[in-house]
Amino acid sequence: METTVGAAGLPAVLDRPSGPVRGGLVVLHGSHAGHRSFFLYEHLARLLPPAGIAVLRYDRRPRVDGHDVPLADQAEDASAAVTELRRHIGPVPVGLWGFSQGAWAAALTATRHPVGFLVLVGCSAVSPAAQMRHGTAEQLRRNGYGPADLAELAEVRRLAEGFQRGDVPRPLAQAAIDAATRRQWFPLAFLPEELPAVPGTWTDMDYDPAPVLARLTCPVLLCHGETDAWIPIEDSLAVWQRAARDAELTVARLAGCDHAPTLGGGEGLDSIAPQYERVLLDWLDRRLPVDGWPGRQSGDRRPASSRPTSRRAS
Repeated sequence: METTVGAAGLPAVLDRPSGPVRGGLVVLHGSHAGHRSFFLYEHLARLLPPAGIAVLRYDRRPRVDGHDVPLADQAEDASAAVTELRRHIGPVPVGLWGFSQGAWAAALTATRHPVGFLVLVGCSAVSPAAQMRHGTAEQLRRNGYGPADLAELAEVRRLAEGFQRGDVPRPLAQAAIDAATRRQWFPLAFLPEELPAVPGTWTDMDYDPAPVLARLTCPVLLCHGETDAWIPIEDSLAVWQRAARDAELTVARLAGCDHAPTLGGGEGLDSIAPQYERVLLDWLDRRLPVDGWPGRQSGDRRPASSRPTSRRAS
């Protein structure tokens, strides 16, 4: 069914089970995947309702003048989405699923609007600026560039970040970018060719997830592709383990996956990793009520279609 989210009336669609509802999930967006039809969100809408779980996905609010949507605004919209979902499905557990940037927003939302659980895919626990430094350097490495290029990338990103903080004059930072645009690797740097006229347009660049993670008390599933080029996985897990002491944390490392839970870098429903599906269904099934749900199997809390044949989660 179609509905809307929040005062802005963000277009949304609710996919619900044909029978009793065991729980619900609100979907939060990757930075460049703001439409409710993105294939990872559609996958959830197909996978979870047969397991008794309703899925609400909505369009992220639009950027203003090219600026990214602040995490605080994303959390506000996610809170409204949780309220909307609960209005339709009643008093069952509701959680948040977040991909990439949406994982930051999901964790932040959970500290403002309590939820039953979090599922975070491609989640960074370092700042956006630190994550982009890591990710762009990894893009250069994987494309065969050497130490000199990596050093030049690090310097141009340092100056561009310094300009955004108001610490580096624009002419100095722009001159570094002008020089970098002549390098073959510049498209992998994910920097604009022309800096904004004034600093401060990257609102969340130094957002620190650690204090937010320290306030979480719900179960959390972290799904990381084993070859994720964009996330410093070990650094992120160290932050989670140090900060999120009151959260029940489960980590799943997805074989054959990079940043998205797909095989071979795919970008379609047919590329979704079966391991991701099994881990997700199994983890949710162990945390959602089954009494009275017709999918319950004798001697097993999961419907037969969702039982994993193997699971790599710790």
